[in-house]
Amino acid sequence: MPSADYVIVGAGSAGCVLAARLSEDPSVRVLLLEAGGSGRHPNIAIPAAFGKQFRTKLDWGLDTEPEPHCDGRRLYVPRGRGLGGSSAMNAMLYVRGRPLDYDLWQAEGAEGWGWDDVRPYFLRAEDNARGASEHHAVGGPLRVEDERSPRPLTPRFLAAAEAQGIPYIDDYNGPEQDGCALVQVTQKGGRRWSTARGYLRPAMGRENLEVVTHAQVQRIELRGGRAVGVHYRDRRGRAQVAHAEREVIISAGAIASPQLLMLSGIGPADHLTSVGLSVEHDLPGVGQNLQDHPYVVCVWHVDGGGSLVDAEHPKFLAEWLLRGSGPLTSTVAEAFAFVRTRPGLPAADIQFHFAPAYFVEHGFETYDHDAMTNGPVLITPKSRGSVTLRSADPAAAPKILTNTLSEPEDLQALIAGVRIAREIAAQSPLREVATRELLPGPDVGDDDLEGDVRRRVELLYHPVGTCRMGAPGDELAVLDPQLRVRGIEGLRVVDASVMPVIPGGNTNAPTIMVAERAADLIRDRVPAPA
Repeated sequence: MPSADYVIVGAGSAGCVLAARLSEDPSVRVLLLEAGGSGRHPNIAIPAAFGKQFRTKLDWGLDTEPEPHCDGRRLYVPRGRGLGGSSAMNAMLYVRGRPLDYDLWQAEGAEGWGWDDVRPYFLRAEDNARGASEHHAVGGPLRVEDERSPRPLTPRFLAAAEAQGIPYIDDYNGPEQDGCALVQVTQKGGRRWSTARGYLRPAMGRENLEVVTHAQVQRIELRGGRAVGVHYRDRRGRAQVAHAEREVIISAGAIASPQLLMLSGIGPADHLTSVGLSVEHDLPGVGQNLQDHPYVVCVWHVDGGGSLVDAEHPKFLAEWLLRGSGPLTSTVAEAFAFVRTRPGLPAADIQFHFAPAYFVEHGFETYDHDAMTNGPVLITPKSRGSVTLRSADPAAAPKILTNTLSEPEDLQALIAGVRIAREIAAQSPLREVATRELLPGPDVGDDDLEGDVRRRVELLYHPVGTCRMGAPGDELAVLDPQLRVRGIEGLRVVDASVMPVIPGGNTNAPTIMVAERAADLIRDRVPAPA
């Protein structure tokens, strides 16, 4: 039976950070359990190939239940399977969110998680190619670079956005987010830089760190109100138990972390009994408060080239291998525009992802011509959903319901985003090349946009919030601000599920920040709030 001071379940964005940071102390033993494999597939390393991981062995390939406000469609929820987790299959877009996001966390009861508290952890993680500055740092494990070879359509988009009245900003991770900009990415030399690459692999030579892949955790072992280990099945399907001397830390992500808590009898009592599980600890908030960023693509046929349509040509593979440049270094989304769709908003509510490519149905649908996609993403959704169990079988996928577009404000913001995307495309120098609107299409007028958005809206793969932290007395808070599970000793959750409110942008960098701060909390390097 393996034993360690800390048993970490899940080697995703947060788990890799924790394993590396906690094992810095040679006096403690760390065991990291990952259900997937080693994460070394070529499609992980090649940035532009991230979509080729979808619906493969590298992906848990989840779907929501039929969404009542999205024409009853199931929405795709890809989740990385292997070392690095979703940081090994995401689009590598480095976005911190706004200071107000974290001040809102604190206002929601997450004492010690305001902007002034979390900013040092963003900086600790970062190794920014632009160099050290007031707002950025160098020397951290997470390499952050500018896009190496943006396509010619991308500067056209930025110029058109400026013509539309959206100012260009050099750094959307600085004090001001509103505006348009080229993306920064978690890459090094044109290759993906996941948390497995940046944090875990440099630490794997340590004698006090053990990493076990193909370890499917079934439940947490509880004894007298304390987590003392986990039960899992190894790559041969054999039952194993890992014992934790100090803590069990769940870092399985916003879908699997609440699932594992519930499989262990920790969660809403009525729901647990309804699927045949005994209740170890009634915790109503487990699996609630699910949030994600919905988006809808707007796509144009393009004349004159400048897109990613020929990125898979062998010459570009050679360029990527030899020089780390060329279209295969693209994250597909190469530029952002953060905008407010109406007066009075405290920050942007829409984040446009511009791709010099045809990106429809998560890349599964193809188009053999030059095209561009400008997708408005709602980064301040009001809708809330849930993760619940389908059965007591650990191998059964959970039920996921996001309730996307259940709030009228969310729908209206996305409709406004589609209108703005059309206005940008009508500005020079885009209008000279974006000659035909493919989606929504010329037959879809303003009065038809509500139906079109409901028919085509998807999720941006940013699930958060299902084990949220909160203040004492908050019955729906699963964790205290030190990320300890309420009512259970020796058990924490550290991943995107802890976030009370989804940040205003892509969620990988905030998840890494959470893990960096959690490592200090676990090591008692952060004073506990009074």
